[in-house]
Amino acid sequence: MSLATKVLLGLVLGLVAGLFFGESIAFVGGVGTAFILLLQMTVVPYIAVSLIAGLGSLTASEALSLARRAGAVLLVFWGLSITAVMLIPLSFPDWTTASFFSTSLVEGQADFDLLALFIPANPFHSLAEAIVPSVVVFSIALGLALMGVPGKSSVLKPLAVVTDAIGRITSFVVRLAPYGVFAIVAHAAGTMDPADVKGLEVYVVIYSMMALVLAFWAIPGLVVLVTPFRYKDVVWYTRDALVTAFATGNLFVVLAVLADKSKKLLESKGGETAKSATLVDVVVPTAFTFPSAGKMLSLSFVLFAGWLSGFEVSVTQYPVFVVTGVASFFGATVLAIPFLLNMFQIPADTFQLFLIADNVVGNRFGALVAAVHILGLALIPACATAGVTRIRPWRLVAFGAATVVVVLATVGGVRLAFETVGQEYAGYQQFIETSPMFETVETRVLDRPAETLPSVDRTVPTLDRIQQRGFLRLGYQKDRLPYAFRNQDGQFVGLDIDMANLLARELGVTLELVPADLDDIPRLLDAGYLDTVLGGLAVTTDRLKVVSFAASHVEETMAFVVRDHRRHEFSSRTAVQALSPLRVAVPDVAYYVEKAQSYLPKAEVVPIRSVREFFRDDSDQFDALVFTAEAGSAWSLVYPQFGVAIPHPDVMAVPLAYPVARDDPEMVEFLSTWVELKKKDGTLDRLYEYWILGGATKRREPRWSVIRDVLGWVD
Repeated sequence: MSLATKVLLGLVLGLVAGLFFGESIAFVGGVGTAFILLLQMTVVPYIAVSLIAGLGSLTASEALSLARRAGAVLLVFWGLSITAVMLIPLSFPDWTTASFFSTSLVEGQADFDLLALFIPANPFHSLAEAIVPSVVVFSIALGLALMGVPGKSSVLKPLAVVTDAIGRITSFVVRLAPYGVFAIVAHAAGTMDPADVKGLEVYVVIYSMMALVLAFWAIPGLVVLVTPFRYKDVVWYTRDALVTAFATGNLFVVLAVLADKSKKLLESKGGETAKSATLVDVVVPTAFTFPSAGKMLSLSFVLFAGWLSGFEVSVTQYPVFVVTGVASFFGATVLAIPFLLNMFQIPADTFQLFLIADNVVGNRFGALVAAVHILGLALIPACATAGVTRIRPWRLVAFGAATVVVVLATVGGVRLAFETVGQEYAGYQQFIETSPMFETVETRVLDRPAETLPSVDRTVPTLDRIQQRGFLRLGYQKDRLPYAFRNQDGQFVGLDIDMANLLARELGVTLELVPADLDDIPRLLDAGYLDTVLGGLAVTTDRLKVVSFAASHVEETMAFVVRDHRRHEFSSRTAVQALSPLRVAVPDVAYYVEKAQSYLPKAEVVPIRSVREFFRDDSDQFDALVFTAEAGSAWSLVYPQFGVAIPHPDVMAVPLAYPVARDDPEMVEFLSTWVELKKKDGTLDRLYEYWILGGATKRREPRWSVIRDVLGWVD
């Protein structure tokens, strides 16, 4: 049985074991981790030693010629992968999408330090921390310096022996691959919840299909066209390395094996081709420093995340997207993806989906494509140096046309399949199905405030009056998503409903909720009828004249709510102020109206009593609604044709706080201190994640397994 067959058998058995035992097999994850660490043990030494020895043995003209040829091939492979990435959005079906608020919408663009990544100020630190780009730069510099050093053979011969020894270690560890792969797959299959993949179906399928096209058609087909090798030589002969890369999801661990296979393929042709095999030890470690076609394919997740969340990357942004993506992918993917999501203002919580998708398919199919990419980069420049490449334009054109047909058929087939299956928009249903995060107290809801307000002895502190009457009376406003609203069962829920229940329980009283118009709130507070208001109020100068506020418990961000296809028109101050004519709706609050008029002096600003007037307007009389990003994101779940745009760099925070009567400093102090306590003990953070960031829709069910859910052998 070949090693590739054993690895595949280990993969299948691991999958079966994971599904059967479920989370109880999680302990084998340590075995898989140990196997990966053993494989990684020799990679950095291999890169350093082989680069120094390989470059040191060349002349300057040979090194320059190799760099030109390998660089040209690299650009071609990049072109193939980027073209695939640009075409992948065509496979996204026409589904309705919306998302909760994400803090990434208000964050500035992250910095990306290419200099620190590539320039090894301390080469030993780079070696110790496995900063591969820095290691490669240092090794290239040392190898280039050796080219002209007299007596260099006394250094190169020991390095060649060390390279051979490293190869022997790697070969031994690779023989353990079936057991390591079994442990890795069993752990993943036993611990991963299928619910985590929900929403990722489109990306998982199109990424996998496009990776297979690149790995088994586009890249090997190009190698076969321009070199003396057959398809069988490129794919079948190297199957052990390809299968191991796929099964482990790690290109790093098979780098030395790929180099060895490439050299043996070249040596099998004899003559000048065999002599050029030594170039592999230069090309392979250098090529590993540059983003592979498999890594570049991960760029498609940014486009997918934009589509899924409703923050699509427009075609006009593609040039910046490609250039930035290539540059950022010189670093780790887990750093590049958040950077790109942030740059294009795509909700940061989609990065969690990337981690899941990468674990399910990305790292495995990406490693497979990357392995074929390394093979191509090793074989084509070596054959070109040996003078055995064959460039036949008509065959290349025919191959290119066939590749376009294959890719378009893949993209079109995926889209057709998903549009045939269809999708039911679930964002609204998930939102209105949410239940309180904390235990509730007895609550009474009134239809309207009392027509005749009861007389209140203002000499009695508010807290004492609450204790005497036995309930906390709170005002609430309509349309206060996600702070106070009714779920599908008619129950009042929301961030401030949970806060109110916590406060009432701590005071040992019940709740009474009273609807209150915004303009009437100061009167009801001053009369002692209301204790405070659910959801708080935005703290403005005008309101400070008529009520007092406790310390702010939440901050909101001023934003525009617009139809999805117009979001990019409102993503910056320059873009917004260039729009003309412009008609915007604003909640009928003098402070907001004034802010909107000063920010958009040429726009027509129209105050509205309820935001529903904007969302339910079918005449498109408004271009945008000036609102808050947090509340606007919640409303976009109800009306998914709308989304939120925050104009950068003008990110303005609006504090929300509980209002109380102006002459009640004791209540102000009490509520301020209580809010501070809820911040310190993490309650407000948990509520914010639950109601604002969408944690309420992410509750996990127990992991399914055969041993528990079918056989009932364990609880």
